[in-house]
Amino acid sequence: MKLVIASDIHGAADACARLMTAVETESPDRIVLLGDLLYHGPRNDLPADYAPKRVIEMLNSVADRVIAVRGNCEAEVDQMVLAFPCMAGYNVLLDPEANMTLFLTHGHVYGPGYHNSVDAWPALPPSSALVYGHTHIKVNEKSAEHDVWVFNPGSVGIPKDGSASYGVYEDGRFEHRLL
Repeated sequence: MKLVIASDIHGAADACARLMTAVETESPDRIVLLGDLLYHGPRNDLPADYAPKRVIEMLNSVADRVIAVRGNCEAEVDQMVLAFPCMAGYNVLLDPEANMTLFLTHGHVYGPGYHNSVDAWPALPPSSALVYGHTHIKVNEKSAEHDVWVFNPGSVGIPKDGSASYGVYEDGRFEHRLL
């Protein structure tokens, strides 16, 4: 199973176009979107390439492969324009080949407590992964305290660690890719 994992596009159309090129290149089985897709939110500056209608068009073009969760900036109107479910607080994906459970969330309700994510761990079996966004900061490490892998792909549209990015999950491993 190969996944492209992205978060925090925040309506940044040029950045989303780079993500769509990466999706084409990576050719994943599924595209995981960890929320904050269209709106920039009151705490963020407006992205230079802010064009949510263009982002809607791009994301809807891959709707049949998307697994999404709700971020803190999603609203019911977003669900009205997106062709895939985006209002779930979390989702769980099982990779039987790697014996891995992936808990997918935005990071504002469930999270590892890193950077500005909440410290609210879901109950997870050993050899799981907590996959979240929200902080706009890349993370790829094991939590010794929880025996869970922690992965944040960073942000596509408003990176707060210097570089726009997404993640790839394949063969039980996570990697970051710069856009």
